[in-house]
Amino acid sequence: MKFTEFSERTKVDHVTAPWEKDMEEGDFVSYLPSYTGGQYRHLFERFIHHSDTLGDMTYYVYNPIKQGADSTKRYPVLVFLHGATNALDGELCITHCGGEMYASPKYQQEMGGGAFIIIPLANERRTEEGEVIGGWSPEYSRPVMDIIRQMCRQNAAHVGKKILLGGSSGGYFSWQLAQDYPNEIDGCIPISSGYVPEDEELEKIEEGGVHVLVAHGRHDELAPFSACIAPREERLLNMKNCVCYFPEWVRNGDGGVASLNFGFEMGQHCLINQIQANLMYLDGTCYDERFPKGITGWIRELGEI
Repeated sequence: MKFTEFSERTKVDHVTAPWEKDMEEGDFVSYLPSYTGGQYRHLFERFIHHSDTLGDMTYYVYNPIKQGADSTKRYPVLVFLHGATNALDGELCITHCGGEMYASPKYQQEMGGGAFIIIPLANERRTEEGEVIGGWSPEYSRPVMDIIRQMCRQNAAHVGKKILLGGSSGGYFSWQLAQDYPNEIDGCIPISSGYVPEDEELEKIEEGGVHVLVAHGRHDELAPFSACIAPREERLLNMKNCVCYFPEWVRNGDGGVASLNFGFEMGQHCLINQIQANLMYLDGTCYDERFPKGITGWIRELGEI
């Protein structure tokens, strides 16, 4: 198995992660994801949506038909919802949110020949005091749904199932959209979310027929599994049309335990990197035998239901 390569600077800057003491003997820490960002961002078009309550919102769209996909077929619509502060980076958010690689020819083919990708950006901004405000909240629910509806109307002959994917605060907001519009959403993948809906809201999602894949690492540093998932784990495991992916360790494509330090450790929180890697190791084996063809396989199967 190929090992992740990282610079001497990275080694010097590395601070021991709080969970390293819990790793099994022989395991190793990995510092970089297995994919290279920036390869497919140019395939996304930038649009502006005006909201009466929030003002102008930027969003990006990958259109498979414009990239040569069969115009006689229908394709899933993937809506990637970014984490906190990611919108401050503008176009780079296409990569941050986990959506970029899904525009790659390989992923597109694996999802049935194509997929639309929508990446809305929250109106985040930094105050003079350095605080980031304007992130995902319930008031974004209708404007983001309006963006999805508009794109689907414009491509009505080509759109199929609508699937939400969000990491961290985007995981929370994917739950929010699913519970607000359960009859318009077909799939939802909340990742590393600090929020799980109450039973009444989960029942709405179930009744709407939404298929859910809940993903959360058991060593998550920012949304601790014990606080965010464990109290609701039994309910999620018994939820209709729901599958739970709760890996002991979030790993990079080389098989190493993922570390990411931006002044604080968040490698185990960034499960979105594993999702962007399609739950596949570099050697072609899957992270979990329940997803032998990764997330792209799960999406394709949902489209065939």
